[in-house]
Amino acid sequence: MPRLGRILGALLTVILLGLGVSALAQTAEEQREHYQQWLKTATRAEEVVDANRASNAALEKLRSEIDGYREIFNNVRNENTDRIKTLEGQLQALGPKPEDGTEESPDIAALRTHLNEQLDKLRVPRIIGEEAFSRANGLISEIDRILRDRQAKELLQRGPSPVDLRHWPDALTDIRNAGRSLVNETITNLRSDVTRERIYNRAPAILVLVLIAALLLARGKRWSERAGAYMRALGGRGTGVWSFLVSLSRILFPWLGVYALTVAVSLSGVLGVRGTLVLEQVPYWAAIILYYNWIGRQIFLMGASGRFRGLAPGQITELRIHIDLLAVMLVLQDLVRLFERIENISDATRAVTGFPVIVATALLLLRLQQIRTRDNGEETADGDEPARGGGFSKLIEVFRRGLFLLGIASPVLAAFGYTNAAEGIVFPAVKTLALIATLVILQRFLASVYGLLSGQGEAGRDSLFSVIVGFALAILALPILALYWGARATDLTELWSQLLLGFDIGGVTISPTNFLTFVAIFAIGYALTRLLQGGLRNSLLPKTRIDPGGQNAIVAGTGYVGIFLAALIAIIGAGFDLSSLAIVAGALSVGIGFGLQTIVSNFVSGIILLVERPISKGDWIDVNGQMGYVRDISVRSTRIETFDRTDVIIPNSDLISGTVTNYTRGNTVGRVIVPVGVAYGTDTRRIETILGEIANAHPMVLANPAPSVVFQGFGADSLDFEIRAILRDVNWVLSVKSDMNHEINRRFVEEGIEIPFAQRDVWLRNPETLDPKAARAPETKPDAPKPAAAPSSSPVEMTEADMDIGGGDDH
Repeated sequence: MPRLGRILGALLTVILLGLGVSALAQTAEEQREHYQQWLKTATRAEEVVDANRASNAALEKLRSEIDGYREIFNNVRNENTDRIKTLEGQLQALGPKPEDGTEESPDIAALRTHLNEQLDKLRVPRIIGEEAFSRANGLISEIDRILRDRQAKELLQRGPSPVDLRHWPDALTDIRNAGRSLVNETITNLRSDVTRERIYNRAPAILVLVLIAALLLARGKRWSERAGAYMRALGGRGTGVWSFLVSLSRILFPWLGVYALTVAVSLSGVLGVRGTLVLEQVPYWAAIILYYNWIGRQIFLMGASGRFRGLAPGQITELRIHIDLLAVMLVLQDLVRLFERIENISDATRAVTGFPVIVATALLLLRLQQIRTRDNGEETADGDEPARGGGFSKLIEVFRRGLFLLGIASPVLAAFGYTNAAEGIVFPAVKTLALIATLVILQRFLASVYGLLSGQGEAGRDSLFSVIVGFALAILALPILALYWGARATDLTELWSQLLLGFDIGGVTISPTNFLTFVAIFAIGYALTRLLQGGLRNSLLPKTRIDPGGQNAIVAGTGYVGIFLAALIAIIGAGFDLSSLAIVAGALSVGIGFGLQTIVSNFVSGIILLVERPISKGDWIDVNGQMGYVRDISVRSTRIETFDRTDVIIPNSDLISGTVTNYTRGNTVGRVIVPVGVAYGTDTRRIETILGEIANAHPMVLANPAPSVVFQGFGADSLDFEIRAILRDVNWVLSVKSDMNHEINRRFVEEGIEIPFAQRDVWLRNPETLDPKAARAPETKPDAPKPAAAPSSSPVEMTEADMDIGGGDDH
């Protein structure tokens, strides 16, 4: 019956597949026609690449067309994945085809043949799509290589030297002719009846635009300040948020005025071809000037607020002026390029017209690198602490040196005829500086917004949020920097496409999609694990009879298992092939076994500690002379808090392989021993009774087993006794011992019992010197013979101290 069920299910699948044959046929026909068009485009592209004579614009257009086909083929090669898996599962359900000569059932054989045909029909488009995708990818790479080679060749191309004075007369003539042509075109258009009629018909619109432009240019600043005053009334004073928004409006209003004036001039039609091309660039030039002026004003405000402690007010003002001049240099450089495009000038004229702008820009960069803060060792004029250096100062120093090198190299390259290289260095450097300043300003603004919303105020600028925002802005600025320094937009889109397709590591394809999927699933699993641990720790386990050590082991084990399952589910959910990961895991395990033996040993020991629980959280243990309470057990180490309130981190392997004394394992019952000595001649039975009463009277001493008093023996100075008692909580052993000693002293004083101290007998070496008569004996003459010393009547014993003092011969 199960076999018949599988056969009926397979027949039903065949019927459903047959119903979709017409739709599939139509789709296959469209794909076939599309593929034929692709073959023609690919063949033409290969011929263009081999010839390498097409212009850059033609190559860019061809590349865009191929990129569209590549996107289609990328989608085709991933189609019908689920259906193919279904057919493969059906074939697997039919089982392998008999190979021992046994004939297969005709129905099963027909079904197997039909499923294989359907599987082949679905696999063919994917195979073709894979082949076409690879071909398109290769063609795009070749076109990009050609364009990059041309770009590098153009950048390093050497032309006429601008310092050659023979080129200057022709260049001045070309400039004069261009200006004269622009003026003549404008005058001719003004005298034209068509232009006058156009102005007359569009006079109302032109007048309105001119009035709007005049109002925006004249009153825009005042409107911005009024808007700022209204916004500051909403709150958040002192954070700088509203000031930043006001500064943006001070850019927006003048630029809108310039744009309205540009539109008015364009509607009038008074300009010719040259004038129209120049007029189209005016809004862009105005945006550059206003943008750099905004950067200068923001730097001025930051300096006024003390953000640049090492810069004097005059230096900040000079810095602002130089930033405005750099904007003018960018406008002039763009004007030179426009002049080249309109007039089709010679290379010599191009070099001569661009050289002054390059030199002026380089000089401005050199001056900027000279505006520096005071050295860290100097004090500021107002007595404040010197500006602190660190990583930021080092970064500033790197930029300063870079500006110096660029300021020197650019004019030199231009003087030797490498105008393109000089422009490709100095002007991107200016744009890079502006971009860095913008990132700093934006980070400050976003940190101010965070301070306003969180209520931290100025403190929000030094928070972790500010650091994260700065890092994110730096990442987002990387594509802009690449464009500044010569990267094409298609290079960035190609890099993004390759990133979306993913890259292969050990047979595992990693792309942003599956990576984000992995992160999202793992984050959810991690959060759920922590929630479960919190519920166990705070709600469920405290209501059970499990000791605190066991509760800690359960919570820790739940965390490890939960994180492992979260990682496993995230890997499966992201689509990673576990069989491929097994190879990587095997290689990692070998490396871990050899290179991380200690860490692995501690990890395994931590697992053993959590499972066997020879020690638990809260136990009083002694390890290698370190005594204290166990506060935390992790997979790598165990934290012990000593009685000095210091934390000692002990590797888990020491707890497993070494000797550990656990004073509170299983329970807190422990023994205390209190020694005491009494003088010889004291009634020992009376001492035993008193000590027994003291031990039984203490509340921490257990009655069962009862405490005992032991007469240890006869000491050198005293009769030695000991109180031995079992405490209900050994953690109080020092307090109990102190209490008993106090009570012993009190009772012995009341009973008149003496606690002896150590006594020693002193033997004098020359006792006759203590006799007064000997001290008054007459002195003998120096040359008289000394009488022999009479033998001492008292015995004299030598001690070890005497040997140390004598220190001489052994005779």
